[in-house]
Amino acid sequence: MSSNIKISGIIITYNEEEHLEKCLTSLIDVVDEIVVIDSFSTDRTEAICKQFNVTFLQHSFEGYIEQKNYAISKAKFEYILSLDGDEALSSELKKSILEVKQNCEHDGYYCNRLNNYCGQWIKHSDWYPDKKLRLFKKDSGEWKGINPHDSYTLKKGKTHKKLKGDLLHWIYANYQEHNQKVENFSTIAAESYFKLGKKSSIFKILFRPSWAFFKAYFLRLGFLDGLNGFIICVQTFNVTFLKYIKLRELNKRND
Repeated sequence: MSSNIKISGIIITYNEEEHLEKCLTSLIDVVDEIVVIDSFSTDRTEAICKQFNVTFLQHSFEGYIEQKNYAISKAKFEYILSLDGDEALSSELKKSILEVKQNCEHDGYYCNRLNNYCGQWIKHSDWYPDKKLRLFKKDSGEWKGINPHDSYTLKKGKTHKKLKGDLLHWIYANYQEHNQKVENFSTIAAESYFKLGKKSSIFKILFRPSWAFFKAYFLRLGFLDGLNGFIICVQTFNVTFLKYIKLRELNKRND
């Protein structure tokens, strides 16, 4: 494996004015170029990007997976560091990536993502450690998954390592925003499942959400995050419940 690598930082954006500056600032001393793929934002996203030395490109949104694979195609360098507009590198993670730049031995690098929910850093449930592979060699794998849940998957035989430090993620500023995302994400997930030919059932509608809550709240210690931990686990129930209800509607309409 090569040493002294160059890294392209890639970010996909849509109306990210709230956290984008933190994201771009955290990348400045770490990457060798920043490429922003924007889905025609209507807020100050473009203006913020222009304050930084970035390549700003606009591309119609076809899905999270498709957008991120498109972003890779626009990157100049062999290694990619992929972030969303509401994410930033912690100081420890920056240090880890700079060490990788000096001595790169693997195809992909994982880190934990730490989520900020309504002003609180969440340390348990399904939300931490929220393992993400975000630094990788071009062509070592691809973005996969079922929208809206994407993940970069390395090809068989590729090597990977865990980095020290957290990827900071400002997920929801208030409960209303979380409600809207649950509604939106459950629709996207139901449509993705439907395209894959998956079926819903009364059993799935009743059991899958209950298991999702039990696992997150009790087995993964969501109760240790207090009231917000409880709310997050209830919303884990809700998004799963709505996904299967909406999938059932799509199945019935198709039949």
